[in-house]
Amino acid sequence: MSERDGRDGRDVYEYALLRVVPRVERGEYFNAGVLVYCRAKSFVAAHTHLDETKLRALDPEVDAPGVRAALRAVESVCAGGAAAGQAARDDAGRRFRWLIAPRSTVVQPGPVHTGLTADPAAEALRLLDLLVR
Repeated sequence: MSERDGRDGRDVYEYALLRVVPRVERGEYFNAGVLVYCRAKSFVAAHTHLDETKLRALDPEVDAPGVRAALRAVESVCAGGAAAGQAARDDAGRRFRWLIAPRSTVVQPGPVHTGLTADPAAEALRLLDLLVR
C-alpha cells in the first residue's frame, strides 16, 4: 500500500489503542485512548478517555490520578512542544514509534493497525468514540 491513495485523496494512517493494565501481573486491560499517525500529513495525535468505573473494577486500589497523568503524558508527547520533553525534537513519526514500543507499565500500546483517511484529526476522534468510549 502506498503512503497516498491517489484515487480519492485519502492518506494511509496508522493507529494503536492505549490500554490501561491496572495490575500488570494479571494482564487484564481496557481501552483508554487512541494514537493516530499519518506520515503524509506529518500528523500524530493521541486522545484519551479514562473510564474510572472499569478502572476500579479491575483494581479498586489503583492510583487513578497516576493513570490519568500517564495518559496525559502520551497526549503531550504527541502534541510536541515543550510539554513533550526530549521528544519535542523528534518528528511526528519518531514520536509515534516511541509511543507504540512495547512496555510493561500501567498504560500500554496495543498492536498497530492501518487505514485510509482524508482527515487524520477527525479519524482520531472517530476511533476514540468507536473503540474507547
